[in-house]
Amino acid sequence: MPESVSEQKTLYVVVCAAGPASEVGTLVGLAQDRGWTVQIMATPAAVSFIDVEALGKQTGRPVRSQHRAPGDPRSPKADAIVIAPATFNTINKLANGIADNYVLDVVNEAVGMGIPTIILPFVNSAYANRISFNTSVEKLRIEGIDVLIGPGKFEPHESGFGSNAIEEFPWELALDRTVNFNAEK
Repeated sequence: MPESVSEQKTLYVVVCAAGPASEVGTLVGLAQDRGWTVQIMATPAAVSFIDVEALGKQTGRPVRSQHRAPGDPRSPKADAIVIAPATFNTINKLANGIADNYVLDVVNEAVGMGIPTIILPFVNSAYANRISFNTSVEKLRIEGIDVLIGPGKFEPHESGFGSNAIEEFPWELALDRTVNFNAEK
């Protein structure tokens, strides 16, 4: 039986400019089926990858990509955050506390507040082999962020073959991990 609106938990789905971004509605649907209220936030570059209008209709909330104007309604408080697909750039910036856009501002603050955050990357093996990327993943994990990369999680694809990996992007893994993450809290 679905929870009442006042009892529903809010999941922020943060989408970055990577191949699977156009399919983020899949994650939204899965989350809604499990009783989450979903607020989508998109990095500035991701806006051109997604159907903002369709996602707004699916969630019943505007997709956020920039700070609201004074007097505009606030988003509901997040109970958890899933960043998917997460790019090399966003992962590195978040790990280093850079908040140079709306999404990074919100997520950096949420991490500091202890809001459970799951990152499902979409990076190629060349990026995944970089010391800076691996350092960023470790920094995020030290802060309690679950970065779903490695065996049994997201496996980086070969450089130049990202389009072949889009269909296999493990949206449900991020949502399953979010549910488990919240149960552990």
